[in-house]
Amino acid sequence: MATTADIRTGLIIKLDNSLYSVVEFGQNKTARAAAKVWAKLKGVDNSRSIEHTWNSGDTIFPIRIEKKAFQFLYKDDTGYNFMDNETFEQIAMPENAIDAPQFLKEGQEVSVQINTETEQYMAVELPDKIVVLVTYSEPGVKGDTATRTLKPATVETGATVMVPLFVEEGEMIRVNTKNGEYIERVKG
Repeated sequence: MATTADIRTGLIIKLDNSLYSVVEFGQNKTARAAAKVWAKLKGVDNSRSIEHTWNSGDTIFPIRIEKKAFQFLYKDDTGYNFMDNETFEQIAMPENAIDAPQFLKEGQEVSVQINTETEQYMAVELPDKIVVLVTYSEPGVKGDTATRTLKPATVETGATVMVPLFVEEGEMIRVNTKNGEYIERVKG
């Protein structure tokens, strides 16, 4: 059995018959009372976000999660369709189960989280950084580079990313999928 000492960011736990991912956690110690462990939890099988507090040493129920490589195929009425890279099995996932659907492009490799107890597909994670093509961007104004001024650019997936003024249409850029921010220009 696991206790509150085993809580860490990203751990999936079962609480009140629902699955939650630990987003943030900490410990409160007081002089006279027992220590308390708190956690901000995000629903995996629902869209709720909650905070929960346990007494230090309480039992928690972690769920074993396996990550498997899948490839994004296409989006249709059933959702986003992915193919297992080993068995070629295809699955459809709803948009709310994908961490950054605006950056998905056909043929892209992703990680799918699978609940090993129920063999249920839970969530889709994109790589932290991806390379995308800028399909539309206003030209930058020459001489306007004294500060880090940004402009909107549309990338090949249809998402809008704020980029520096020197980035032009047709260039490849690296983007952080977790926060949607521009990282750098990619040569070649």
